[in-house]
Amino acid sequence: MKNRLQALSLLDRALATMTDAELEALVATLPEDHVTALDQLAGARDGGFDEPAARTVALRAAVARGRLTGALEQITTVLTDPCLADFITALGDKSDHPSEDDLQGVLPDMITKHGLPTVRLTIAASIAGEAAASVMLTRVLKHDEVVGLPAAAEPAQPVVLVREADDETRARRKAAKERKQAEARARREQVAKARNRA
Repeated sequence: MKNRLQALSLLDRALATMTDAELEALVATLPEDHVTALDQLAGARDGGFDEPAARTVALRAAVARGRLTGALEQITTVLTDPCLADFITALGDKSDHPSEDDLQGVLPDMITKHGLPTVRLTIAASIAGEAAASVMLTRVLKHDEVVGLPAAAEPAQPVVLVREADDETRARRKAAKERKQAEARARREQVAKARNRA
């Protein structure tokens, strides 16, 4: 289960590091049936999306909703299908279980043809798809100087607002506090006198 979640996390990061423009450029290269499948996965009505930007928003929303339901994997499988086919052709007999040297031998041509973001996404999708070479692919995706994913963004530190009170404000607060204390003391004294009379 831990490995599965790590694989999905890498896939999520690979897609998140793609800009909207890169994602739209990738979709523009896909066959029509692939685009139709993406539109269906993204929840488009009949006829699909007319605007690439609308499709991108819908795809990202579908991914966010479906990280653990399979939508992330389905969408990335469609997105990376042509690139994966080119990897398989380039690797030939070694495509089922390539070594890192085998992979490095074909990466430059794949990056030239498909672009770095798509190659990263394809590698991440292969890991999530439990490819035989997943251990090696994970190492490349995490540590390779060219293909490695950028470091995950650190969560922003919480902003703590500190209000410095000026002298006049401090004096007003002190006076209000003293007034409340005096009123409370007066009430206690009245209660005590009332009890003594009773």
